[in-house]
Amino acid sequence: MAGRPWVLAETNWKEVEATDYEVVVLPWGATEAHNYHLPYSTDVIQCDQVAQAAAAQAWSRGAKVIVLPTVPFGVNTGQIDIKLDINMNPSTQLAVLRDICDVLEHQGIPKFVILNGHGANDFRQIVRELWPQYEMFLCTLNWYNFLEDGIFDDPGDHAGEMETSLIQHCAPDLVRPLSEAGDGAERKFRIPALRDGLVWTQRDWVAATADTGVGNPATATAAKGQRCLEQVSSRIADFFVDLADADLDDLYEA
Repeated sequence: MAGRPWVLAETNWKEVEATDYEVVVLPWGATEAHNYHLPYSTDVIQCDQVAQAAAAQAWSRGAKVIVLPTVPFGVNTGQIDIKLDINMNPSTQLAVLRDICDVLEHQGIPKFVILNGHGANDFRQIVRELWPQYEMFLCTLNWYNFLEDGIFDDPGDHAGEMETSLIQHCAPDLVRPLSEAGDGAERKFRIPALRDGLVWTQRDWVAATADTGVGNPATATAAKGQRCLEQVSSRIADFFVDLADADLDDLYEA
């Protein structure tokens, strides 16, 4: 059976050679502990599912979008004391992206999207650094920023209601019973400006959490995860279609 033509890992040279792609999407996740009940691949699974669902909808509307394999390692400098949490430094991410951009630019790909699914990844400064070096349009998005209110009571920051619901929907066989999950309580900074977000520093995950989670998963359900995936993928698909149709010489309003 033929694979999905908007997923590079499933398609083939016959299809690829014949297609003039308008948008290439690179999902980027992480490999890290997610409380006691979710798999280390949580961010990768979510990126896969969101990117592929959004690309499928965009493809059905005529946009030639293709999704690359998800990068499984993200910035985890605050979690290096948690066993098998794998850190990839921002400077390494820059090197990886430069190599990918070199290839895509050489092959004439006009538009490149980094679809991020891990909170500690921040590709904005990398896009700023790469921007002057390429004719190709570069942009980045965090898929969870496309979530609107109305699905979750308390989404949580890490392995909470939102992520648990998504994995319950996308990969239910990998979710342990919620009775085994920790409550995701976070230990706040003592210094008010750090606690209130006026000043930022990297959290020490061992000191800040008891179970590696931030956010209580107790009210998560697969039905909420399905609604979340449908909502964010639909909104991201709209962006993919708009970007595919966009004239790069006419991006700004008069």
